[in-house]
Amino acid sequence: QVQLVESGGGLVQTGGSLRLSCAASGRTFSTYVMGWFRVAPGKEREFVATISWSGDRTYYADSVKGRFTISRDNAKNTVFLQMNSLKPEDTAVYYCAARSRGITTDPFYDYWGQGTQVTVSS
Repeated sequence: QVQLVESGGGLVQTGGSLRLSCAASGRTFSTYVMGWFRVAPGKEREFVATISWSGDRTYYADSVKGRFTISRDNAKNTVFLQMNSLKPEDTAVYYCAARSRGITTDPFYDYWGQGTQVTVSS
C-alpha cells in the first residue's frame, strides 16, 4: 500500500512558477513509476508527466513540454513537478500517482493522491 500526499499548489499569475511535491509512504517508493495528472474544470483527466523509478526516463504532455519538469528524490520518497511559465489553461487540480509496472502516459496507476489546486490568473 502506498499513500500519496500532494502539496505546493496555489494561486499564481500568468508567467509565474510553482513547485508541486508529492510525498509517498512506504519503503518501496523507489520501485514505483510516478506520474502527474490534472483535471481542469469541465474537462477529463489529462496526463501531465511521468518518471521512471530510477529517474532516467521522463515523458511529458505536449502542452507542458519545455515548461514543466518532473523529478524525484528516492531517498526522501518524494516526486516533484516544477511548473514554469504558467498559463491560465494550466489551472486544474493536480494529482500525483504511483504505478508498480512499466512507465506509461495512460492513467493506469495503482495509487492516487488527493490532489492539489493550481490556479493561474490572467
